[in-house]
Amino acid sequence: MLKSDLVNVLVAKKNVTQKQAEATIETIFDAMRDALVRGENIEIRGLGAFHVKHYAGYQGRNPKTGEVIPVKPKRGLLFRAGKELKDRVNKAGEAAASSGGGNGQPR
Repeated sequence: MLKSDLVNVLVAKKNVTQKQAEATIETIFDAMRDALVRGENIEIRGLGAFHVKHYAGYQGRNPKTGEVIPVKPKRGLLFRAGKELKDRVNKAGEAAASSGGGNGQPR
């Protein structure tokens, strides 16, 4: 799903204009981006949580030359799906597998 798909869903379900939907989606994403940049975690019930993880600096090594290279501390972003989302995804997967939609093997 793309951001444009989210805009289209908002237009269809809430009867707003394309520009209003785009502005709404952009406002939500901007707020989320700003919070993550500040190092805040985001929790959306029924969906999951975004966590900012802090990684300490360390001494790395260039695999080609063996030279020691200092790696600066950094922050990474993790997403952890909530229980409700996991349950819905698994339920949909079970329905697809039982209707012959797949071979039952994970990719």
